[in-house]
Amino acid sequence: MDETSENPLRARLQQLEKQAELGGGADRIAKQHEAGKLTARERIDLLLDPGSFCELDKFVTHRSTDFGMGDKKIPGDGVVTGYGTVEGRKVFVFAQDFTVFGGSLSGAYAQKICKIMDMATRVGAPVIGLNDSGGARIQEGVESLAGYADIFLRNTLASGVVPQISLIMGPCAGGAVYSPAITDFIMMVKDTSYMFITGPDVIKTVTHEEVSKEALGGAVTHNQKSGVAHFAAENEQAAIVMTRELLSFLPSNNQEDPPVQPCDDDPFRAEASLKDIVPSNPNKPYDIKEVIKAVVDNKHFFEVQEQYAKNIVVGFARMNGKSVGIVANQPAVLAGVLDIDASIKAARFVRFCDCFNIPLITFVDVPGFLPGTAQEWGGIITHGAKLLYAFAEATVPKVTIITRKAYGGAYDVMASKHIRADINYAWPTAEIAVMGPEGAVNIIFRNELQKAADATAERAKLTAEYREKFANPFKAAELGYIDEVIRPEDTRNRVIRALEMLKDKRQENLPRKHGNIPL
Repeated sequence: MDETSENPLRARLQQLEKQAELGGGADRIAKQHEAGKLTARERIDLLLDPGSFCELDKFVTHRSTDFGMGDKKIPGDGVVTGYGTVEGRKVFVFAQDFTVFGGSLSGAYAQKICKIMDMATRVGAPVIGLNDSGGARIQEGVESLAGYADIFLRNTLASGVVPQISLIMGPCAGGAVYSPAITDFIMMVKDTSYMFITGPDVIKTVTHEEVSKEALGGAVTHNQKSGVAHFAAENEQAAIVMTRELLSFLPSNNQEDPPVQPCDDDPFRAEASLKDIVPSNPNKPYDIKEVIKAVVDNKHFFEVQEQYAKNIVVGFARMNGKSVGIVANQPAVLAGVLDIDASIKAARFVRFCDCFNIPLITFVDVPGFLPGTAQEWGGIITHGAKLLYAFAEATVPKVTIITRKAYGGAYDVMASKHIRADINYAWPTAEIAVMGPEGAVNIIFRNELQKAADATAERAKLTAEYREKFANPFKAAELGYIDEVIRPEDTRNRVIRALEMLKDKRQENLPRKHGNIPL
């Protein structure tokens, strides 16, 4: 005889569990699958180690009675919450269930999310949100809005304390987008996920613009144009695999160091491919990613915001098994110049690494800031200052390698010795100057060139002299601004030695409530 038939309480428990696990029912689950989407529980099963999920608040229901909602209650109320492990490390997770009231957020639903966020900060573990929701539950009015604000507050207070990652697995509209925006990383899925403050219908009504959901707020849009998202995955399974890898580079909280993995890549190997990677022609591009991959463990670089502001490259790698954050000018795109988008992208990444004790390695090949009215009117002064502020504020170990150009204020900004970089290397091809030789000669020798019988020949001679003097790292090395001029092939060796020396670095900023970064 089934023991539940003798025990009505156990029977009720079993019934509630089945009801909760079925969500909005078989028909709605089928529609979810037809749309190319997994259910909330399927996503959690993929994300977490098998058998590790411990669910909380499985039987919570909403408290609304208006608009007939009193008769429409489903255990769990549209969000699955709890904790488990990823590669054996504890994480907290919430997964919005689109099959239940379209995943819309109620007051009770928000309380479930807030509970696990509070637990995560108490025990020091990452929070991962799997977002798939139609937004606020209209039937609840202000209670739903209050629930969003409760979540936003916790996102803000947890920022820099535990890593927060948002996976956008469906629609995310209106106020719902602000929680992901506060988190550290946003992962979107191509063709099935969207983020926007106001949808296409409202835009058409108000501004008469016609735009599709995909063009307005799809994964490609937010990865390429707005920079709102950090990753775009081909499908949900790929997004979850990328999230697990991202977590492998991060500590569980701001009091821990990042995890260390065994390294079978010789830390002192010379990389012959770097000997001639910088072209002899200073105006010719090369791919800085080839430099990064040649230096890091097993040539593996986990790039962040790959499709946005491609003139700067940021991402995670390992050096002798230890996590590092990498920032690098990309001479193959816009000559590696700093502009508004690149400055914001890199500043946010630098500050994340500093929050979570991840050393920073900076590769410099920068001809300056992008000139033009669009940049000036767009606020390049303020936005460029964000990157300067971020590098100057950071107290994690900072190692900088100048591969070629380091001109003007951009030299200062890119983790120079003057803003507290710990070790600054330069390759023999490094050019450290206020500006390029041609521009400098035109200013310094303006009068002489006007009087010269053959201005072209005189300009060429003076440019060659200026290049001889400044298109090398030795003047900066004489002044101690460069700690060592190194051979390119020795870069991996030198960086790993520097990081080993810096592993016990202790540096604190002056006491303050918080700084006022130029936002």
